[in-house]
Amino acid sequence: MQLTDLYRDVILDHNRKPRNFGVLEHPTARLEGFNPLCGDRLTLMLEVHDDRIADVRFEGQGCAISTASASLMTEAVKGKTRAEALTLFERVHRLLTDDAEPIGEDLGKLAALSGVREFPARVKCASLCWHTLSTALQGGAATLPPVSTE
Repeated sequence: MQLTDLYRDVILDHNRKPRNFGVLEHPTARLEGFNPLCGDRLTLMLEVHDDRIADVRFEGQGCAISTASASLMTEAVKGKTRAEALTLFERVHRLLTDDAEPIGEDLGKLAALSGVREFPARVKCASLCWHTLSTALQGGAATLPPVSTE
């Protein structure tokens, strides 16, 4: 099996069976993401405690690339600190937009997103969830106050 086939299979699997899809009961942040060019729309919900992403979920409708990217992203950032997740956002953004960016084994399944850069019109589909995450982690307008645990 060629690497491109493996990457395609990862994207298809995460589109068919998205991980962390659904409502998060007590999010500390919730942000809407929308791509008006293609209609992809998602709601990202985060539960952040002590600067660490304890849980993350998403809902919405989008193309296969948008859904798969959100699914892969939620798996990758769960348990990471805010800074670690923002660093990963920057790395994935370069992966999607810069042909010179090495794919690197350290990206794991996220490397499957590298094929998107061959289709510039689809980069926004793959990056919608990542930009939404970045905005939420940096205190975007839709961030909710922390939920009391008392």
